[in-house]
Amino acid sequence: MRKYNGPSLQRFNTFGLDESADEVWVLQDEEDIRALASDESAMSRLKLILGGGSNLLLTGPIKGVVAHIALRGKKVLSETDDEVILEVAAGENWHQTVLWTIEQGYGGLENLSLIPGQVGTAPVQNIGAYGVELKDHFVSLDGISLENGEKRTFSKEDCQFGYRDSIFKHELKGNFIITAVRFNLTKRNHALRTDYGAIQGELEKRGIDKPTIADISAAVIAIRQSKLPDPMEIGNSGSFFKNPVVPTSEFDRIKSEYPEVVAYPAGEGKMKLAAGWLIEKAGWKGYRRGDAGVHERQALVLVNYGEARGREVYQLAKDIIADIREKFGIELSPEVNVL
Repeated sequence: MRKYNGPSLQRFNTFGLDESADEVWVLQDEEDIRALASDESAMSRLKLILGGGSNLLLTGPIKGVVAHIALRGKKVLSETDDEVILEVAAGENWHQTVLWTIEQGYGGLENLSLIPGQVGTAPVQNIGAYGVELKDHFVSLDGISLENGEKRTFSKEDCQFGYRDSIFKHELKGNFIITAVRFNLTKRNHALRTDYGAIQGELEKRGIDKPTIADISAAVIAIRQSKLPDPMEIGNSGSFFKNPVVPTSEFDRIKSEYPEVVAYPAGEGKMKLAAGWLIEKAGWKGYRRGDAGVHERQALVLVNYGEARGREVYQLAKDIIADIREKFGIELSPEVNVL
């Protein structure tokens, strides 16, 4: 285990916010996690369990301990002619893991290409994109309790997955450190999802009528790169707001005034509104206040142009939420964790 005193967290968050922490513990294996759990002083000061920092907005310095997850490794647990159960350590990069599965010919995660972050934080958020969510291919995960150091396996039902949600954002928030995640992936007869968003259009543009999982991944990457800024070039956390799910009656009310509203079915009697459309319609797309702003190509993304403070980005988010509430009667909520 490595420990750092008083470091900047700038390299640990994709917003590139230069906030500090009193102490950072880099956890490289399960014994490191148990050492943290058994250290009463560190546990009393533990403020944040940090993965890739891709779903995080720091609004000030962390007065206490930050635990950074750095476990590595991938292994096939079982396989048949048709499918494979893959276990991936929590500290592995999500996108690189998706690319690796495609190289092996394993299907299922291709629509989730280019999502920033680490494997261990993906279930916390139940990440999703282009018609696929992590839970669709999830088997189970392991976590170590910070109360007693014991290891526990969580099934899909245990995780209580919802839209960008899980039990780890509620009852078990901060109680477990996820160490490994297992996925059920296909080896042949892949169930390709090309019916969501701009995937079909991108495939047609490439002259592909019988796509492979690699084709789907490449199309998703191209679409995301055309809309979303690279955190290595401009600080951001991807989609900042959740797409609000509303009753059909609410959707009908908005559609009567704005026939062009963008929305998708979200179960019986419900519709998912495109938060980016609401924000753009309200005039925020491309808005800049100092070094905090709304991206010029994607209104769903808040950005740090260089020297913004986290509290400035958060104030901008709150102003957008208030404006959308006033204009549309719709309540937006952040997808990122605000600290």
